[in-house]
Amino acid sequence: MATAADLRRLALALPGTVERPHFDRRAFRVARNYATLAADGLTANLAYTPDEQALKCTVAPEAFAPVPNAFGTRGWTTVTLAALSPDELAAALEMAWRHAVPARRGAGRTRSRSRSPE
Repeated sequence: MATAADLRRLALALPGTVERPHFDRRAFRVARNYATLAADGLTANLAYTPDEQALKCTVAPEAFAPVPNAFGTRGWTTVTLAALSPDELAAALEMAWRHAVPARRGAGRTRSRSRSPE
């Protein structure tokens, strides 16, 4: 059973992560937020792609649910911390963290930066 303390410890262990206030929540971010922890410490919202969200919600509906607003349609997902082990939470956080890490310049580029047709 994962806790808010686990989430905070695991998130802050991910490279570049900082913790900041975000309305009534705590946000964990690199270049942008990838996780927010509810004030009661029972749930967190994680930033996934819509496809990742669909997979998580299908495989573990007791742990994952779309955020019930426009953010949810973009992949933001509520996780019930007590429904995950600390190892499962670590994997869930890392998946969200990867979306917040800025791409390295030039990494994986195969085309020129020109906008003209090739």
